[in-house]
Amino acid sequence: MSSPKKISLDGGNSLGQSAFSSLDALKSSLPAGPVSPAAGSASVPIHSKELSPAPQKNRGRVDIVRSTAGRGGKTVTLVQGFVGIGQMEKEVLAKKMQKRCGCGGTVKDGHIEIQGDKREEIAEILKEAGFRPVFAGG
Repeated sequence: MSSPKKISLDGGNSLGQSAFSSLDALKSSLPAGPVSPAAGSASVPIHSKELSPAPQKNRGRVDIVRSTAGRGGKTVTLVQGFVGIGQMEKEVLAKKMQKRCGCGGTVKDGHIEIQGDKREEIAEILKEAGFRPVFAGG
């Protein structure tokens, strides 16, 4: 039987330098961030607010309904009747509503459900997003 070779743990010459030390020289030649096409050759970082389009003036009617049916007596606020927006935008709106109202909620079956009777707060958020909120039902 041969004895196993011992491996030196002192770092040796090959481990003495940082693997990232050569990147410092390249840092000055890299751009600061994404460049907007309108800026031309100037490298100006794009802010996330510039990427999202401004809300349209009138994106259509949206119904706000208070409901307790099938929920054990708990009240939820339903926002339904969205036309022309996708699931992702509904989820973003729902997240904004949850944050401002301080409650839970979800996007289910094409409409937004927010826990509790929060119709007034939700109507403000929808107006800011360009929708025309209408209180419907009881």
